[in-house]
Amino acid sequence: MDNRDVKETGVIRVAAVGDLHCPRTSPQELRELFENLANEADVLLLCGDLTDYGKPDEARALADHLKQVKPVPIIAVLGNHEYECGKHDEITAILTDGGATVLDGTAIEVLGVGFAGIKGFCGGFGARALQPWGETVLKQFARESVEETVKLESALAKLRTASKVVLMHYAPVVDTVRGEPPEIFAFLGSSRLEEPLNRYEVTAVFHGHAHNGSLEGRTLTGTPVYNVALPLLNKQFPGRRAVRLIEVPSAAAPVAS
Repeated sequence: MDNRDVKETGVIRVAAVGDLHCPRTSPQELRELFENLANEADVLLLCGDLTDYGKPDEARALADHLKQVKPVPIIAVLGNHEYECGKHDEITAILTDGGATVLDGTAIEVLGVGFAGIKGFCGGFGARALQPWGETVLKQFARESVEETVKLESALAKLRTASKVVLMHYAPVVDTVRGEPPEIFAFLGSSRLEEPLNRYEVTAVFHGHAHNGSLEGRTLTGTPVYNVALPLLNKQFPGRRAVRLIEVPSAAAPVAS
């Protein structure tokens, strides 16, 4: 779909998936995942845990597979697995060289739709969310989710499009982690991440991380949240391409602030 077609239809087709854990996901499965995707989607979102151990060679292997997606724009965020070996900056560079735009508290406009991305962090949801109180290490842990929330708010503030799509790795609502053991909910996301989504009237949110969670949830203001972890999509949609495809309204030009 080119810019002219987007203006005619008023929508873009967003494909989203996360938790590829390359090379745990086999080359054949990755090939089938991305082959001819350009016929079905206008933008591809990658929601973190793209590598298994955060090794540069894993990122290079994934970048090779992503060549199949061209000319579709690819927008990505990192997940916790990309940080395992301390090579996350190198992984970002590899994916960028491969044609992806890696967001980290940043935003981009594609085909009349604004995209903002962060990794996110854990900490729990609602009344059970961890508070920055007590030992220094607990304060640091809780502060990380606050800092990621501030980064998301900063990214959303830069967008002037009517439609705003957010991608992250960790979950911003408890709905999409249900199905996982309740004991680990606090490590799957943080409700702090939801606050900017409501404030900036986000159109849709995509995340991964919760492999055994639920496909969909909503923020308090009704924004749809989609869990696009590859293991979950494979279980829920057997025999189908394991990406989530959503149509998002597009504008020919940014709206005035």
